[in-house]
Amino acid sequence: MLTLIKREIRDHVVYFFAAVIFSSILISISLTPIFESRRHYRLLSGLGTVITITAIVIFGFFAMGVGQMYTDKNRKISAFLSTLPVSRSRILIARIVTGTLAILTLIVPQVIVTIILLRLYAPPVPVYSGFIAEVFAGIFLTAFACYCIGLQAGWSSSSIVPAMGGFGLTCILVSLILIKGFGLHIIVILILFIIASLIRIRHLFTSTPL
Repeated sequence: MLTLIKREIRDHVVYFFAAVIFSSILISISLTPIFESRRHYRLLSGLGTVITITAIVIFGFFAMGVGQMYTDKNRKISAFLSTLPVSRSRILIARIVTGTLAILTLIVPQVIVTIILLRLYAPPVPVYSGFIAEVFAGIFLTAFACYCIGLQAGWSSSSIVPAMGGFGLTCILVSLILIKGFGLHIIVILILFIIASLIRIRHLFTSTPL
């Protein structure tokens, strides 16, 4: 399993580099208002930039899912691996673990920096930590949901319709989050959507001829 994960990371390392770069940008935006005057103006301006970048990044994880599956089908990677003592389920799990690691590469540094900033500058009010946890959980689930959409769209690469449909669904999902925000009901919906997507992805991957 570890060998499969390493191989997936190596084949899609560009997404990890992009995650590191965007994470650094978001962290720098969050730090800027602290060290500059006109903090309120900078904070509002930075918030708009953060929302824009976050939306772009989420679309990037959709692209990663598409790329993993599309590359697999066109290069017959799974067909080759299946000739070895490796099950399709293990191949798929390694792929999903790789996508999860890429999302965590983006989010975890921001979580650490945010926790440090809260301890240094925010008053000790429990609502802050609860709100931050809700936001980052929502971002992770949204990114993972869009990644799952990409996996499904990429596996149906024989037609452009599934890919366009997947992109449209990603646009709707991201728009819903930007409008509604991260509430408990949205988080529950995302979890249910992810579970249904993973079940469908496993069915497609294990039943479709390689």
